[in-house]
Amino acid sequence: MGLVNTKEMLSKAKKEGYGVGAFNVTTLEMIRGVIQAAEAEKSPVILQFAEGHEAYVPLNCIGEIMVREAKQACVPVAVHFDHGETFEKIVEAMHLGFSSVMMDASRDSFEENIRKTQEIVRIANVLNVSVEAELGRMNRESGIVNDHSVQYEDISETFTMPAYAKEFEQKTGIDMLAVAFGTVHGVYTQTPKLDFERLHELSKITTVPLVMHGGSGLTKEEYQKVVSLGISKINYYSTMAYDTAMAMKEKLNQETNKVFISDVAQWSQTYIQQEVAACMQLFGSSGKA
Repeated sequence: MGLVNTKEMLSKAKKEGYGVGAFNVTTLEMIRGVIQAAEAEKSPVILQFAEGHEAYVPLNCIGEIMVREAKQACVPVAVHFDHGETFEKIVEAMHLGFSSVMMDASRDSFEENIRKTQEIVRIANVLNVSVEAELGRMNRESGIVNDHSVQYEDISETFTMPAYAKEFEQKTGIDMLAVAFGTVHGVYTQTPKLDFERLHELSKITTVPLVMHGGSGLTKEEYQKVVSLGISKINYYSTMAYDTAMAMKEKLNQETNKVFISDVAQWSQTYIQQEVAACMQLFGSSGKA
């Protein structure tokens, strides 16, 4: 099947009521582990690279590899540029062959978010690239919101407002909308408080597939509920990256033979494949390729 259009992939997921995992990758082992899981599970999948992850590897380096590996896969694979904040990098991802890009202007005013998103949508439409935008604001577990540490009981002011969602969708022409309803980026150190009623309302008032950021670390029941309430794309990175590192640490501490960096790379690829496969089963995308 190979590289596919993200909008079409998520439209099918929305119609049939399952979630597609969108896994951020920063290494070749992560890319191959994710695709191997998708092929084993016969599941559609989205490979993602966030603009903020250029601290680990340049976009023009890993992006070409992501697109090449997606084209060679035997299941549908979309390649997505996550949390794009600069015009130059978003356009670069389009020219590298990404299926979709995210224009993240969520920290700007409502009007400026619309303006910036419209600009990207105009270019993307010419290149047959799907566009995701964010309304509301995703918080970070280890970050700062309004000059104070994140408190889950006090972040509703950053949630997506249903009253604005329909207008935003209509004025921008986006293909996917990331909504904030209680999840946060990072590895959870507290129990998240998800506003399911808000998510249900957002699902009813919008027509495009909805995206959940901060998708790591929820319970099985929470994953299933958000999918049932309209989430079609689930971003997943922090738990996978952390758990893989801890698993490699434990394995290295137990290993008595000589170990080479290539061994660690192979171990991590296998571990990621197993974790991603479990996610696909949980999100309901297994067998949907």
